[in-house]
Amino acid sequence: MTPAIKSLEKAKAAFKIHEYSHDPNAESYGLEAAEKLGIDANRVFKTLVVMLDAKDYAVGVIPVSAMLSMKQIAKAAGAKKAAMADKQQVERMSGYVLGGVSPFGQKKLLKTFIDSSAQAQSTIFVSAGRRGLEVEVAPEVFKNLLRASFTDLTQE
Repeated sequence: MTPAIKSLEKAKAAFKIHEYSHDPNAESYGLEAAEKLGIDANRVFKTLVVMLDAKDYAVGVIPVSAMLSMKQIAKAAGAKKAAMADKQQVERMSGYVLGGVSPFGQKKLLKTFIDSSAQAQSTIFVSAGRRGLEVEVAPEVFKNLLRASFTDLTQE
């Protein structure tokens, strides 16, 4: 039981757990999840932690098939600049290993932004806190649990 699943259960959120056999040689954790679960990659979202103005952190949740726009997430967070957070810092702050970082159950709740494309889906899939484990949740439930906001986050 991961912290992500525990936090969803504690919040009495509606969600489903999906497990698959993770291949350590997979180049993209998210695309691997979409392929192994047999779902459209536009419904599988990755959790990315960014540093804002070299002092603050935020989480961007975007489709695995897309690239995060640093300009867009900085704007959404009211910052001048954004950059990907250091990998070791992400693991320390979130309590998860890369490829298994979940937006749920992180050690510290960071400002969270979800790509607006999530609103077009009935449910989306995000990491449940370890490689090979995903949770499926409605975008609105996701937004409410994390006090997140929907915004355009991907590069054109």
